[in-house]
Amino acid sequence: MAKKIVALAGDGIGPEIMLSGLQVLSVLAERIGFDYIVEEKAFGGAGIDACGHPLPADTLTAAKNADAILLAAIGSPQYDAAPIRPEQGLLAIRKELNLFANIRPVKIFDALKHLSPLKADRIEGVDFVMVRELTGGIYFGEHTLTEEAARDVNDYSAEEIRRILVKAFEIARTRRKKVTSIDKQNVLATSKLWRQVADEVAKEYPDVTLEHQLVDSAAMLLITNPSRFDVVVTENLFGDILSDESSVLPGTLGVMPSASHSTEGPSLYEPIHGSAPDIAGQGVANPISMILSVAMMLRESFGEHAGADLIEQAVEQTLSEGILTRDLGGHASTDEMTEAIIRNIAI
Repeated sequence: MAKKIVALAGDGIGPEIMLSGLQVLSVLAERIGFDYIVEEKAFGGAGIDACGHPLPADTLTAAKNADAILLAAIGSPQYDAAPIRPEQGLLAIRKELNLFANIRPVKIFDALKHLSPLKADRIEGVDFVMVRELTGGIYFGEHTLTEEAARDVNDYSAEEIRRILVKAFEIARTRRKKVTSIDKQNVLATSKLWRQVADEVAKEYPDVTLEHQLVDSAAMLLITNPSRFDVVVTENLFGDILSDESSVLPGTLGVMPSASHSTEGPSLYEPIHGSAPDIAGQGVANPISMILSVAMMLRESFGEHAGADLIEQAVEQTLSEGILTRDLGGHASTDEMTEAIIRNIAI
């Protein structure tokens, strides 16, 4: 039976890079015999324009009934002062689909090492995964604001903590079998509970090594010694900050995909960058992060490991050939980069 993929192109460069991702998927699917259908839906600013809401009802229904979801990018300056913003759709779909686990692989491509802000010896061997809890914590707690005081509540249950830690340990089992759990247990009650649950979960995975790091020292180590990490897991606020810190290691956001998983139901795959409205429609956007998000989808939602490997190898080969978009210091257009990757898949 054909797999149903819902495509949310969104705003800015979203439609351009989504087209690239779907073109690569089409070529790859023909090569490996992957049967699928794509349903395109409005989301973000496009959803507001079409239906007055960033997550239209029919988009949510389609997403809930999908086998996987591809999201390109959302956001536009025209909504900066609007009562309803495209970003509200992203928070809503995470909550509606219970997308509690955000996964960001961080890998340095040999051909792009010169773009990293860190010295070459600091980024040698960097290959880790950031696992961020996405639906709990301070972002979803009670918020109170007056002229004289403000209060934000950081809530976590043991079960919310446990499920994200289990996800991290399961990923570690497929890699180098090391989990770094990040908290602030010397100050925060939620972190004390986090560390306690982490120790309990670690007993169920005797083949995986667990280490604890306080968030401030972890932030330092991500810059001074990033190759020491394998799988990093942390709560929502810390994960938001640290995953953005780690995203600068490769020197560009344009080559970094991500996935968001639920306990049940479809997963969502997207680039970590924004909608880049300043270059939208110019044909110069880097499609690699979208294309690598397609690879993550094939591997993690459909078990198509060989197909995912083919895409990733084609991307690496294309970069090694010196075919680079403007953000990477080159001159290739979105279409030229996409065509080169497709050519290397077909080899």
